Amino acid sequence: MLGFSPIAQDDPTPLAVETEELCRRFGSLRAVDRLTFQVRAGTIFSLLGPNGSGKTTTIRMLTTLLPPSSGTARVDGHDVVRDPTSVRARIGYVPQMLSADPELTAYENLWIGAKLYRIPRAQRRQRIEEALGFMGIDRPADLVRHYSGGMIRRLEIAQALVSRPRVLFLDEPTAGLDPAARRTLWRRLRELREQWGITIFLTTHYMEEAAALCETVGFLRSGRLVRLGSPEELCRAGTGRRSLEEVFLDIAGEPLPPEGGSYAETLRTRKAIRRHG
Repeated sequence: MLGFSPIAQDDPTPLAVETEELCRRFGSLRAVDRLTFQVRAGTIFSLLGPNGSGKTTTIRMLTTLLPPSSGTARVDGHDVVRDPTSVRARIGYVPQMLSADPELTAYENLWIGAKLYRIPRAQRRQRIEEALGFMGIDRPADLVRHYSGGMIRRLEIAQALVSRPRVLFLDEPTAGLDPAARRTLWRRLRELREQWGITIFLTTHYMEEAAALCETVGFLRSGRLVRLGSPEELCRAGTGRRSLEEVFLDIAGEPLPPEGGSYAETLRTRKAIRRHG
């Protein structure tokens, strides 16, 4: 893997996420194929890749929503299969799909989240106000249906912060946001890492976003990790300095070992990719 810099055995920084030979199959489709990587605690890491490359499937396994077919994964030191309860207690997750209830206020959305996280009643108000304030939600009594797209995304992240997670998973957090809202969210994510010490694991289709935010990025193609390193390392690799977008386009066009299968099998595979990311 070009640009891969494995974490040294004597590195004192703890690992927030680590996978080894992680696989997920849907019938004959290998949506995630022998995925091995590590994410240091207190960093921002991004999985990049074309649609259907396995990014969302990987996040679903790491957040215990989808069991691996084989291999291992640990989040904050806890195995996602053997100890899913401990994993869930240490993570926040914001999916691609809209998760805030538009018919409730911002405060009510977080109150429900706090109850689901089993935050003691005596602590809920403080936790909610802390999360709303940090994410810059200054109209907590307004119905969410009156919010802009950027405010809704910040609210959804605030929901995930109520439990004070050690690792925050974000699946395409800025999709559909205008450039100003996107940069506002970038600033909040940097502050989360710097002030709260939260590890952030995100997926994105914006290469500028990955370059601006992340210490390390990994490129997936057809479920396989084909590049891993810092944005700077990956842009310097090969002939001359390139942008991360150029690296992405190169990787998207690289040939993979030929796969067998009939037309019918190919059709089933593509349908499964659309369903499972």
